[in-house]
This record gives sequence, C-alpha cells and structure tokens, in this order.
Amino acid sequence: MPQTVRVGTRASALALTQTGHVADALTALGAGEHELVRVRTDGDRLTGSLATLGGTGVFVTALRDALLDGRCDVAVHSFKDLPTAVSPGLVVAAVPVRQDPRDALCARDGRTLATLPEGATVGTGSPRRAAQLLAARPDLQVVDIRGNVDTRLRRIEDDLDAVVLARAGLARLDRLDAVTEALPPEVMTPAPAQGALAVEVRTEDATGGTPLARALAALDHRPTHLAVLAERALLSRLEAGCAAPVGAHARLGDDDLLTLDAVVLRTDGTAALRRSASVSLAGSRTPATGGDDDARTALAASALGTRLAETLLDAGAADLAELGA
Repeated sequence: MPQTVRVGTRASALALTQTGHVADALTALGAGEHELVRVRTDGDRLTGSLATLGGTGVFVTALRDALLDGRCDVAVHSFKDLPTAVSPGLVVAAVPVRQDPRDALCARDGRTLATLPEGATVGTGSPRRAAQLLAARPDLQVVDIRGNVDTRLRRIEDDLDAVVLARAGLARLDRLDAVTEALPPEVMTPAPAQGALAVEVRTEDATGGTPLARALAALDHRPTHLAVLAERALLSRLEAGCAAPVGAHARLGDDDLLTLDAVVLRTDGTAALRRSASVSLAGSRTPATGGDDDARTALAASALGTRLAETLLDAGAADLAELGA
C-alpha cells in the first residue's frame, strides 16, 4: 500500500488552495493518501517590495529545504516564483494544466483599464505590471503594494481605484467576481510561468515506477510544461528576475507549433520591445507510438526561449531594463 505523501506548502490561503488541488489529484492518481505540511518562507515573514526582499527565491527556499531534509515529499510552488537556476537534488516532476495566465484588473465601479478616471491610482507589487500599465495609460498613478489577495482587494475600498492581480490566483480562490477586466496579453503580457504550478520532488523520487512517480507523470500536462519551459528559458537568458519588467506568453497549438511572445519594457513604460518566435515540435513525436521524445521536445522548447531572448538582446533590451542585475 502506498505511504502517505507529505505535501509541502506555504500557509497563505492561495498556496493552501492550489496545493490542496495538487495533493487531491496525486491521491486520485494513485500516489496514496496525503497530508499537508505548512512551511513558513521569508516571503511570508518579511515586509517590503518583492525586489528588495531578494526576488523570486523569497517564497521558495524554505520549501526546498523541507524537501531536501525529508520533512516533506512534494512541494507545490507557483511556478513564476521559482528561480530559473537548477536546484541540485530537486526536479520539477509535474506541471499541471495551467490556469488562464492573464492579469486581471479589479477596479471600483466595474471600470476597465480604458475607463479608469484620469490620474487613477492602481496598486501592484510587480515592476512588469507597473511598466505595462504606464505604457497603456501614462496618466495613472501606480502604487507599490504587498499582501495576500484579500488584503490587496480591500485597498480598492480604502484608498485605490484599482489593483492588478493574476487571474489564476483569483480563479483558484473563487474570487473572479472581483475582476472587472481580464487584460489581453498584447496589453499586459503575463509573467513567465504565470498561472502554472510546479510540483517539485527529490530527483530520485521522480522515477522508478513508484506510486508517487506514476502519479506525477500522469499529472504532468505536456502543453503547459512545454510553454513554461520556453518562457523560463527566455527569462534565464535575459538574466531577468522579478525586478525586471519582462513578460512572456507561450502556447502550444494543436499542430504542435509552440509560439512565444515576449516584451521587455523601460520601468516607466515609455519604451518597449515586443518580439515573437515559434518552433514546430512535431518532429519530437515518435512515429511508432505517437509519444514524445521528452528530452528532445524539452530542448526544443527551451531553445525557442533562448533564441527569442537573443533577438530581444540584439534589439537593445538591455538598454531598456536592468537585465542581469
């Protein structure tokens, strides 16, 4: 009989909700019963902007430590929180189906980005969102905010005209009622891996035919995983973290054409570079079985992100944003 799977999570309402969905799915797929292990991270404990707290890893390190020292068997992350560098001894073994990656405007009186009043105050903790808001509406007053979803939404009642949040998080918390506009990617390109979850385990637990390994393989969603690989490869090549205004959005079509759109902006929104690229992954399928050569497919997806990053750098992306900082 499978052993109980200990699933590590941050203690926020959003983290508990999305981890619970993953844990339930693993149990349904035969991994065995599960228990949630709450882990407090620096991102939960410290205050200040995400950039000043140390960037993407601020929500991740404590969970990874819990995996490595055996306090949990699985860790569930918002994929956009993961640093792009490989963590020795750990592997992302599954990426479930992605939620809608768009950003969402939540505004007073049902307003959209176009109908916000002149000089409206809009809250976000993301330099990427701030730059794109200013690119679309230079008159806006963008306010740096932190806190969980409910804390941010309350700011609309208190002192802001609107806030921008990831639609995926609102969907997982059943708070889509707060959304007044889902912002199209051509106006607000999402963060790389936004809307996707990363299910991370110790490297030796990802293979070997165990109930957990089989459940992880079944949970993994190929189109999401490949799209996220491309987006994160672009981020890695640009050497851009959470403080850089960089957006990326990839999607895999039914014809196995992987398309990646990306934007790099000046922080004040006064200039932007937008580029797109695509690659066919059809050649990665094994004719006899219709299955994937996983390594070849992953390399092709990552190469797409790297190639598009090179295109952006050649076009002057490093002059717009503080890449590599």
